[in-house]
Parts: sequence; structure tokens; C-alpha cells
Amino acid sequence: MKKERFLIYSTVFLIMGLSNSIIPVLPEIASASLVESGTIAYTLLFSGYFIGALLTLIPFGLLADRFDHMKLIVFAVALTTLSGIMLILTENTFIMILARLLEGAACGAFFPPAYAILAEFNKRKQYLGEFNFLLNAGLATGTITAGFLAGGLLKGAIVLFTALAVLIFSTAIIMNWIHRTNLYSNIDKDENKIMKNNFSKTGRTKSTLSIKNEAKKVLKIALDPDYFKTWFITFFIFGITGVMLVYYPQYSSNMLSKPELGIVIAIVYISSMATNLIAGRSKVGYGKMISSGIILASLGILTSIWFPFTGFTLLGIGSGMGMIGLPVAVSFMNTDKGLRMGIFTTYTYMGLAFLPMIAGYLINYGYQTMFIVTSIFMILTLLLRGNVQKNVR
Repeated sequence: MKKERFLIYSTVFLIMGLSNSIIPVLPEIASASLVESGTIAYTLLFSGYFIGALLTLIPFGLLADRFDHMKLIVFAVALTTLSGIMLILTENTFIMILARLLEGAACGAFFPPAYAILAEFNKRKQYLGEFNFLLNAGLATGTITAGFLAGGLLKGAIVLFTALAVLIFSTAIIMNWIHRTNLYSNIDKDENKIMKNNFSKTGRTKSTLSIKNEAKKVLKIALDPDYFKTWFITFFIFGITGVMLVYYPQYSSNMLSKPELGIVIAIVYISSMATNLIAGRSKVGYGKMISSGIILASLGILTSIWFPFTGFTLLGIGSGMGMIGLPVAVSFMNTDKGLRMGIFTTYTYMGLAFLPMIAGYLINYGYQTMFIVTSIFMILTLLLRGNVQKNVR
């Protein structure tokens, strides 16, 4: 395995694991800090990670096209390590919120260059599958570890993942010290040298671009009618998972016990992990992956109304296919790699953060109605799927 892939794979597991290690023990951590449920402070302890990511993904996407990708990834590991240490050492609410924002910023610094690097490989679909497998593995491991360790040490999972962050950061520094040339080794060394020389001549010019021009560039890609079709599908296929994770526990309170609910939620991650590996190594085109993911995710929501285990399995498979097909499609767009991956990841987090809020307006009509309407809107994105390929070269 190439050194950069090893660092990317270990970092995505780390960032996802630490981000989820606080969720199962959030009520106890908030209580210890005298933060009441339902307050703004409590909400920020949960959503600070997403806010930090949303605020930084596009800026770091721009930086990813101007600076060494691997250095940004090392910076992301440093931010993750710092946020973990802050969470361990303090009970102060504001410092913990700041730590969660730094966690999100680490995510923002990591995903654009990581996606951009993996998109350069000929085996991009396989590597993106492995990448997303570890992403889901990190989420699942963080949640499970936090639950098991909470009885002995409330912040046990945070301590564990922070220790892992220190180890990965130390490894990255050693790798940079030994290999002083660019670790991005899938590009020929001579070509890489030329790229560095070119940057030294043009970097100053690029760095002087006005904020206004940069903002126009971002908005042109993020809101372009053709590109927006891809972003809209991304928003929905990731956001729909958020809807189920937020509202299904209340819906199933008289249907499932707490252990059963935990297994059902874990099924989303496990089935998605399996799909990431299988789909990533298959010869199925990204267009078919996207459309299949939309259909399976929609069916999963409908099925979960009556059969939770089957429904969440289908949801995990559908979202897993989307996690492969969509970034592959984005990798072919005729725009800066770092920026387009930053925008792509921004829309995934927007879906996770905002689609549950939008769907919440339907609760007055009943949970089943909310799930059915959300599923219908997911299916309607199939009308846009055929236009995704118009955006690629």
C-alpha cells in the first residue's frame, strides 16, 4: 500500500471514530458540565462538529488546489489531536464546543485533499470503496467503543481515539521527515518536481486572487444548474440517512427495545461498509451505482416502517453505493479537484445537518407520512440522475 493511502485510510477512521465517540455519552458529559438538554449549548455540543465542517470544507477545498495535499492531511490530524486533548482535559462547556468545532475543521481540512488524491488513481473506484468502508467503520467503532467504555471511564473512547491521533500524527511527521519530497507518490517524481517549480513561480500570483473572485468561483460551481443536479442528489442520498437516524428511535419506541434499536442503527454502517468494498471492486459504472443507490435507499425507508432490520439494511446498501458513485462522478468534473471535492463533501454534511430539520416539519402528519414523503422525494431525484454525466469530460 502506498504511504499516502495508508495515511488517508488511518486518518478517516480516526476522524470519524472521534467524532462519534462523544455521541453516546453526550447526555452525561453535558450533565457533568451543568448543560441542560434542549439548550443551545447542548445542541452545539452535538452539532459543533457539523458546523465546523460546513464552515471549512470549501475554504480548504480551495487551498487543496494550491498547496501540497498531504500537508493539509497532516494538519487535519494535528487539529483532531488537539480537539481530542481538549475534550479529555476540560469540563468547560465553551471549550468543549470549541473542541467540537476544531473536530469539524479537521474534517474540512481532510476530505477535499483526501478525495482529490484518491481520485487520481486508476483504481479510484476500489480505493474510494476502501476509504468509505473505513469511514463507516470509524463511525461504528466510535459509537460502540464509547458505549462499552463509558461504565469504567466516561470519556474512555475519546481517550482511546486521541491516543490513536497522537500515534498517527507522529507517524505522519516521521514519514515527512524521511521522505522530504512529496508523499503524493502516484505522480512521477520528475513530473512532481516540475509541479513544485511551477508552483513556486505562480503561487504568489494565485495567492493574491481577491476574495471576491474566489467567492464567484465557488458559487459558480456550487450553484451551476448542471453541477447542482449532482449536488442535489448528494444532499438527498446522505441526508436521508440522517432523517432515519434522528427520527426512527422515536418512531420505533413501541416496536424495538434499546438493544434492538442499537443493532438496527449498526446495520446501516455494517451494510454500507460491505457495499463499499463490493461496489468499489465491481465493474458497475458510477451512473448505475447512483441510480441503484437512490432506489435502494428509498425502498429501505419504506420497508423500515414495518420491517426495521430489512429496511435499514437496504438503506445502508443504497447509501453505500451512493458513497462510491457520487465521488467518482465528481472526480471527472472539469473543475479544480480540491474545490469540487470540498463542495461535494459540503453538500453531504448539509444533507446530514439540514434534511432532518426540513423533514421535521412533517412530524405533525405522523412519522410514517414523513418517511413516505421523504422516500418519494428521494425517488424523484432519479429524474436528475441522467444529467449527472453531462457534467463530466
